[in-house]
Amino acid sequence: MLTGVNALLDDLRWRGLLAHSTDPDALAAHLDGGAVKFYVGFDPTAQSVHTGNLVQLLLARRLQDAGHRPFMLVGGATGLIGDPKESGERVMNSTDVVAGWVERIREQVGRFVAFDGPAAATMVKNFDWTSQMSVLDFLRDVGKHFPVNRMLARDVVARRLESGISYTEFSYVLLQSMDYRELYRRHGVTLQTGGSDQWGNLTAGVELIRRSDQGRVHAMATPLLTKADGTKFGKTESGTVWLDGTLTSPYAFHQFFLNAEDSKVIDYLKVFSFRSREEIEELERATIDAPFKREAQRALADDVTDLVHGVAEREAAVAAASALFGRGELERLAPSTLEGVLREVGGQPVEEDLTVVEAMVVSGIVESKGAARRAIAEGGAYLNNVKIDDPELVLVGDRLVHGRFAILRRGRRTVGGVYRR
Repeated sequence: MLTGVNALLDDLRWRGLLAHSTDPDALAAHLDGGAVKFYVGFDPTAQSVHTGNLVQLLLARRLQDAGHRPFMLVGGATGLIGDPKESGERVMNSTDVVAGWVERIREQVGRFVAFDGPAAATMVKNFDWTSQMSVLDFLRDVGKHFPVNRMLARDVVARRLESGISYTEFSYVLLQSMDYRELYRRHGVTLQTGGSDQWGNLTAGVELIRRSDQGRVHAMATPLLTKADGTKFGKTESGTVWLDGTLTSPYAFHQFFLNAEDSKVIDYLKVFSFRSREEIEELERATIDAPFKREAQRALADDVTDLVHGVAEREAAVAAASALFGRGELERLAPSTLEGVLREVGGQPVEEDLTVVEAMVVSGIVESKGAARRAIAEGGAYLNNVKIDDPELVLVGDRLVHGRFAILRRGRRTVGGVYRR
């Protein structure tokens, strides 16, 4: 059933999901007029989408839940070029690599929207039409509508002019704009969504359709999420937080959201959770009254991990966190979960049999064998949550969880380990 536009847009504004739109009143009227076909694109510049992309994926789901029809575009063509970055020219990937990433990202993106029902989603690839166009057709039918002075005025281009920008990246905006026009012509798509860093590309597509087809279409952008210190959300010391569980384990993913700052956790809940306004406001009061309980952080981590990895993986991640610090049974965890946890805490793969002292040094929880022996003598060293009293203990057989894993802990919070591949 189509949701009233005022309720939809009011909810998006309350959630902080509206940074820009081409014409707020016209967009409201357009959405209020019936089911709207909209699209959002994802370029395969890596083998997985990440938490920044998740904002767009969940926005697409919210729009679909309100009765509008999503077109999920994977940029097999634009991914070969890459949107200009302020830091410099992108490294171009081979066509075979990009084609492989396209298929992986199609599968990831497809999990967040429904492909049946009255608002059924459609998956599209821009390589299908871009690869069929000649250079002359592209210049005549697309390039003709782009004044160079406007292209030069775009923020990222203007900042790159001094250091240099290739014509390849300079022309990226034409390709993305052409995508919008193709979807408008082929399917009647009249709304494009994206992040605010894409605003220039979004409005360029709107302008191309106006100039070439005399059509009126719309664009809507979400703000870029930041952490409390103003840095980009979705990065850790070890790198990007991916949605692919083989790149960022469900345990690490859950921990990332569990560590959200008190000052930002409610903002993140509004964006990433489908909880009601009343539920989120209750969690906000709990954060103010008893921040040490971290109720909002647990709700955020659980909700997002459920959406991305499923309830079973979330439950395994929670169980792993408890077991890691002695509050659960390590043997109940699946080997894949344990391996993911150990990778996150700096666990090291080993080939030979080690004594517990050697393993403590290899895992990094102590600096030397002498420090390991002192920790054991003082009663502060643990192997698989059991206190160690023999420094010469060799890690073999049933001393390893599942015959492969040794979880080592010094004191209450310093955790590491070793494992056999």
